[in-house]
Amino acid sequence: MPEIVNIKEQIRTLIQLQEFDAEIFALTRKKEQLPIEIMNLEKAFEDKKATLQSLEEKAKTLALKRKEKEMDLASKEENIKKLTTQLATLKTNKEYQVMLAQIAGLRTDNSVLEEEILKVMEEQDARKEEITKEKARLAEEEKMFQEEKKKVEAKIKEIEFSIHDLTAKRGHLLGGVEKRILLIYERILKAREGLALVRVKDFSCQGCHMSVTPQVVNEIKMQEKLIVCESCARILYLEEDM
Repeated sequence: MPEIVNIKEQIRTLIQLQEFDAEIFALTRKKEQLPIEIMNLEKAFEDKKATLQSLEEKAKTLALKRKEKEMDLASKEENIKKLTTQLATLKTNKEYQVMLAQIAGLRTDNSVLEEEILKVMEEQDARKEEITKEKARLAEEEKMFQEEKKKVEAKIKEIEFSIHDLTAKRGHLLGGVEKRILLIYERILKAREGLALVRVKDFSCQGCHMSVTPQVVNEIKMQEKLIVCESCARILYLEEDM
């Protein structure tokens, strides 16, 4: 003869179980969101690093520009030396004057290059100062980022501890639930996002807030079997009968 199950006692135990499960579900959801929070913090910090990277790229461009101009200046200086040496070997005054004009042109070019190099150097100094300031600002940002990250990681550990504690407490109740009923409860729990058991108030299911007929309410009062909501399939109970 099958064992008679006391539905009232089973529901009472399930109510206690539901309290733990609802909290476990909420904490699990919160825990799942926290790594996303860390990712957002990391992305925000990486975005802030972009300013420094941009300044450093500009500094590299300026260094390359300066090097090219200095090489051009050195090349022209070498040409001036060669042409100046050749002046003594020229035989006609016309050749001499042409060579002097070439030398003068090169010196004019060099004067322009020197001005341009000076401007580049001034830009480099300005960029260097900006980079120094940006690095200091970024160091502070990184410090803040690491502190926030540690806080979130601490929250995760705290939640894990709470879930472990609640799961242990929940485990003590499982022995008081008939296996078939527990299977039904846990199936609904998984399907309905941590809420498998709800009370009926004023002929309304407190899980989906749909109407519950008087006939269903009477069936719940009889406490002969588990009664589920026709709309959301959650197990129903009446608080006043508990």
